[in-house]
Amino acid sequence: MTAVTWTVTGTPIGPLLIAATGEGLVNVVFHADEATTRRALDQLGRRFGGASPEASDSALLGETVRQLRAYFAGGLRTFDLRLDWSLTGGFNRRVLRELADGVPYGSVVGYQDLADRVGEPGAARAVGVAMGSNPLPVVVPCHRVVESGGGLGGFGGGLETKRSLLALEGVLPQPLF
Repeated sequence: MTAVTWTVTGTPIGPLLIAATGEGLVNVVFHADEATTRRALDQLGRRFGGASPEASDSALLGETVRQLRAYFAGGLRTFDLRLDWSLTGGFNRRVLRELADGVPYGSVVGYQDLADRVGEPGAARAVGVAMGSNPLPVVVPCHRVVESGGGLGGFGGGLETKRSLLALEGVLPQPLF
């Protein structure tokens, strides 16, 4: 059984649930209203041995909240957090690690380009699946992956959230209102 701690923090894109194990940040969940939070915590409890995750003010969660606030305020370009990759594996983990390490703030990459970077040139659609299963959005910036033709592609947090994150990073213009 692995202990999981969590908190919900407000952000300009809505409340985010953040959860951590002793290994590091393990999950970030968009739109963390009461029902979404309950579902996410139930899933984490099942995944980590049935124990119900506990609300906490652990040092790692506090540091995550601090870095998220700095990111949304425009003062942080690279997250420096211990990450627990246990909610992903295989190809998806390789893609997400490449994304985290190789696609900096203020830039984007195409699904096909990311597939090429991990040595799987025919796997652009599989990269899309990896983005959709990213357990650490914002921190592992799946919002930076776009279609090769210039389209936004999909996004688990919703396209408006993706637009907001890309605008924050200067990739898209800020909305007029």
